[in-house]
This record gives sequence, C-alpha cells and structure tokens, in this order.
Amino acid sequence: MYSVSAYGKMIADGPRINAYVSALRQAIRPDSVVIDIGSGPGLFALVACQFGARRVFAIEPDNIIQVGRDAAREHGVADRIEFIQSVSTEVTLPEPADVIVSDLRGILPWFQQHIPSIVDARSRFLAPGGILIPNRDRLWIAVVEAPKKYAEVVGAWEENALASGRRLSVNSLHKIRVRPEELLGQPVCWHELDYGQVEEVNVCKNVSLPVTRSGTAHGLAVWFDAELFEGSGFSNAHSETELIYGNAFFAFEQPVEVAAEDRIDIRLEARLIGDDYAWRWDTVVSSRGQTKCSFRQSTLFGAPLSISKLHAQSM
Repeated sequence: MYSVSAYGKMIADGPRINAYVSALRQAIRPDSVVIDIGSGPGLFALVACQFGARRVFAIEPDNIIQVGRDAAREHGVADRIEFIQSVSTEVTLPEPADVIVSDLRGILPWFQQHIPSIVDARSRFLAPGGILIPNRDRLWIAVVEAPKKYAEVVGAWEENALASGRRLSVNSLHKIRVRPEELLGQPVCWHELDYGQVEEVNVCKNVSLPVTRSGTAHGLAVWFDAELFEGSGFSNAHSETELIYGNAFFAFEQPVEVAAEDRIDIRLEARLIGDDYAWRWDTVVSSRGQTKCSFRQSTLFGAPLSISKLHAQSM
C-alpha cells in the first residue's frame, strides 16, 4: 500500500493527471456508468461526476478511499459515487460500465495484479462498445551509458567486497531518469500492450538494438507511451516532462565497451509469479558477427534467500 505522501505525489503529477482528465472529458456522456479501478483518493471518480456520469463505482482496497468519500460529500456527489473498499477482481457490480478508467502501473505496466485486473474488468464489467482508459501502452527500450546510476547499483557492494550483494543488485529492477545524451543508440519499440485485446498476463519479446556511438553500455532503459483515448495520452520518455513513473533500468552484470555498428540482442520477459512480476533479461553483445559477451539475468536472482528459507520453499 502507498503512503498518503505517495498518493499526493501521484495526483500532483500534472501531465499524467491532465491527460486522464482530457480522456474522461471525451469519453463520458450523459448517463454514463463509470468504474474507477484503483481509485486511490477518488480523483478520477470526482472528475467523472463533473463530466456528467450518472453513476460511478470507485474501487480501491487501501484506506485512502476515505479521502474520496469525504470529497464526494464535500462536492455534493456522494449519491452518485459508490466507494467499494476491495480489489476489483473480488467485486460484483449491479450494472455494466460504459467507461472503465484505471492507472495501476508501476515503473512499467507489468506490475503486481495490473494486467489480470484489467482482463477481468473488461470481461465482467465493460458494456458492449464500452471504453477502456487507457487504451494502449507502447513500450520502448534502449541501451544506455549511465555510469552514475550504475555506480549507485554496484558501488557500495564493490567498495566493501560483498560480491553476493553486487550480484543481487545487478539482478534487480531499478528506477532511472534517462537523459538523451545517455543513449548509445536509437530506442526500439519492444511491445505494444492493447488493453482492449490483451489476454496473456505475461510477455516475452526479443529485440535487436543497434549501437550508433562508441561508449560504455551499463544496461537497458525501458519506458512507455500511453494512449488513453483519441488523442489524449502522455509519455515518460527521456524527451518528455519527467513523470512519477520514471524509467526502468535493467543493469548489465558488467559494463561493456561498445562501438558504432555493434549490436545488442535482448530477450526481455515479464512473468507473473504470485502477486507480482519477475523480470528476465538475456543479453548478447556482438561486433561484426562475433559475440563479445553475454549475460543471463533475472529479478529472481535479485532476492536474497537464506539456506533455511530455500529448504522451506523446497518442501
């Protein structure tokens, strides 16, 4: 669960909030029924009422939902919003929705129960011809030269000769803000996530990243462009205003010296295990058809487990 301060930062994220408000303005019609999944303090539910929604179901498991209840009373719309403190997959509603709005992403869209929740809500709640907000996310990947971030990932472990800690850290997902000058090649579209069609909760795609300048490759940066509804959207790319999401950083096991016309082949996978996603990134760096180096990494290798815990999990 998030802190009140974290929710405050989310609703203060202007470009993101403005894009969602624009999408709701276009999507909602008089008499619309709207579902706000992961409603948090209820901002999108209030906006839906402002734009004429007849009925809104605001679904949120955290106690922050009380802020929404209070705000609905203060704004005179408590009779039009039903606040439900639960996860959406455990909720049954009395009527279908014309619009379902959500923002359940983390740094990337494959985060906790985001995808399963959307698949479930689309199949059980959305009326025929109904609208999902967001509509789709496009994921971009680039190889980056990020010595400062890489030092944050490995520095303390190297300085104190704790090799096992270093291995854990380079197999963890980190948050970064990429600068344009850190790119070693042009970004490549890794995957397009269509919320109206997605059924598979996992993803695995291969991509080849050309290197266009010499430098030191420290890892991969991944970000997304969000298309919310008919021209409304936002991006957390390096060329846009910084958003709360940041960019994902998948560090390499070791920095790699690369030159223009080298190639970096990536297999990037997200797999739902229990309540959250495990990430795997396999990397092969080639020069003129010859392999320079290769790495096989996973966030499953980034979690420390004691001998006793490993024994307990094997039973």
